[in-house]
Amino acid sequence: MSAASDDDYCTLGTVRPPKADGPPYAECVLCREPTEYPTSYKGITLCPVCEWREAERTACSG
Repeated sequence: MSAASDDDYCTLGTVRPPKADGPPYAECVLCREPTEYPTSYKGITLCPVCEWREAERTACSG
């Protein structure tokens, strides 16, 4: 069994948008702040703050 990194532990099976090389950035679907993802990405994008809060909310317990 391969070990997952700390970043991947709670996100197994989820798809993350690709990081943008530069502006324009997509806006966060929760707070409307710029994210680090390109505007061309189709799907849910979260800014770093909302992404962190969402991770805390849905954190794996164990």
